[in-house]
Amino acid sequence: MSYIVEIKNIGMNYQSLNGEIPAIAGISMNISKGEFICIVGPSGCGKSTLLSIIAGLIKPSSGSIVINSGCKGKCLLDVGYMLQKDYLFEWSTILENVMLGLEIKKALNTENREYVYNLLDTYGLSEFKDKYPSQLSGGMRQRAALIRTLALRPEILLLDEAFSALDYQTRLAVTEDIYYIIKKENKTAIMVTHDIAESISMADRIFVLTGRPSSIKCEYDISLTCNDVRTPFNSREAPEFRHYFNKIWEELDVHV
Repeated sequence: MSYIVEIKNIGMNYQSLNGEIPAIAGISMNISKGEFICIVGPSGCGKSTLLSIIAGLIKPSSGSIVINSGCKGKCLLDVGYMLQKDYLFEWSTILENVMLGLEIKKALNTENREYVYNLLDTYGLSEFKDKYPSQLSGGMRQRAALIRTLALRPEILLLDEAFSALDYQTRLAVTEDIYYIIKKENKTAIMVTHDIAESISMADRIFVLTGRPSSIKCEYDISLTCNDVRTPFNSREAPEFRHYFNKIWEELDVHV
C-alpha cells in the first residue's frame, strides 16, 4: 500500500551544556492520502518538533520522512503549515494576505489568481477580500490563514495548535469550518493539539505520545456513530465519544 507520509523510526536529540538531550525516540507512522491525523501528548514531549521534522524544517538525528513516495524530508512544496496564530499582516488586505505565498514564489499567474478567488468565494470571504485583518472575527482570520496556505496547493496540511488562540465558542465554530474545508479539498492533515475532545471530534486516527523522549504509546482508530454527515460538532454527540475521551485521558495519565 502506498502512503502519502511515511515516518520511519524518527529520533531527535538536542545538544545542551550537559550533553545530548533526547526529545523523540523511535517514532514511526504511515499516513494515507485524505486522512486526518491528530497527535496528542504531554506538554513538552516534542509534538511540535515532530511537525517541524515532517515539514523538513528540522533534520532528525535518526530515521527518515518520505513524502509522496519520493524525496526524504525535502518535499516542502507538498506541505502547508498552520501555526497557533494566523500571522496575517495587519497593514495588508485579506486578498493581499492570501496572495502572499504566491507572490513570494513568483507564481501570481492568471490560473492561481482565479484559484484563490474561487477559494475566497467558496469559503465565504469573497466580500471581505478588501478588508483588513483587524476588521475580521477570529474565525474569519483563521479561515483566511488556511486559504493563504491552500493557495500554494499543498498535499499535506500541518496544524500546530491552530485553534488554541481562539476563545471556546469561536474555536468550536472554526473547527467546523476548517474540518469542512480540509475534507472538501481532500487534503491530508496532521494536527497537534492538547485538546482531547477536539482531536476525537476531527481525527480519523489519534496517536498518543509518551513524555520526553516521546514515542508512540498507543493509536486509536476513531469510529463514531453520527446521525448525519460527520462534523466536529455532531461527533461530540456520538455515543462512542465519551469512551474515546476516557481512554485517551487515562493514556495521558493527566493529574490535576
